[in-house]
Amino acid sequence: MNNPPAFHLRRLCLCFLLVLMILVAMNTGGLPVSAGAFLRDEITPQLWQIWLSVRLPRIVLAVLVGMALATAGVLLQGLFRNPLADPGLLGISSGAAVAVALGIVFIAPYLSGAVTLYLHIITAFSGALCISGLIFLLNRRRQPLLRLLLCGIAVNAISMSFVGVLNYLSDDKELRQFSLWMMGSTGHISWILLLPAILLTLPVFYAAFRLARPLDMIQLGEEEAHYAGVNVRRTQQCVLLISALLTGIAVALSGIIGFIGLVIPHLMRMIFGWHHRLLLVTSALAGALLLLLSDTLARTLVVPAEIPVGLLTGLLGAPYFLWLIFSVKE
Repeated sequence: MNNPPAFHLRRLCLCFLLVLMILVAMNTGGLPVSAGAFLRDEITPQLWQIWLSVRLPRIVLAVLVGMALATAGVLLQGLFRNPLADPGLLGISSGAAVAVALGIVFIAPYLSGAVTLYLHIITAFSGALCISGLIFLLNRRRQPLLRLLLCGIAVNAISMSFVGVLNYLSDDKELRQFSLWMMGSTGHISWILLLPAILLTLPVFYAAFRLARPLDMIQLGEEEAHYAGVNVRRTQQCVLLISALLTGIAVALSGIIGFIGLVIPHLMRMIFGWHHRLLLVTSALAGALLLLLSDTLARTLVVPAEIPVGLLTGLLGAPYFLWLIFSVKE
């Protein structure tokens, strides 16, 4: 790194923006709840219930999912040495979508409304794990990374074809329910679902951080990394496993939210360089910031209605993605 003080200043600015965004998100919504009201002890039991049971879990979920998707994006872009790599690239998200569609069409009609949310989470995570198992099966046969990438694209295409068939078989209510899930949302979350996800994700983040040095070496080439003492094969397996876990947890909790894992790592690489120890931390912070900003806009732009957060991340990320495609081509 050429100028460490400048990097530290930028990282502090990123932390400050995230804290500021959390405070803004706490204070905005259909019923504003000022953070200053807590300090002055002017909060009513109703407002306290809204803040503690509705707004705070949603903020924590947006931060967690944003960090998970951005971290998975850093790992995959570092492994494939391709700035266009994305957590959904290996078909994990589409596999989760197939499982959720199966649950909505064939299982949800026999369950009560309160249980449906749990069904979405269980089926989404199960679908993500199934696709992850397929990826590991392919990787155990020592497939080249490029072929693994192409297999992911094929899995995406097949999965979305199944989704299309299931949509055709569903009725209007089921179709709307699945469409809303596909567009992503951080609403309808509770501490009962959120706390286990946090406990599961924290060690995965730690394991991702431990891969920083091997990924730095892999940027020089797999052969050079091997001579530098890096177990390239094991690093590939660890990256795929951790990316699958992070993406599976994120998709299970919030549905499919695009572009966070694509845009954020590339943007942070432009600002902070390619050293993964710094890149993993800053991308996680920036991913949390972007998703929290998108979620806050989603629930405040058209009050009392709400825009699916995946639509906003798409609107924010798609123009940058187009610029990225043309810049890589050049």
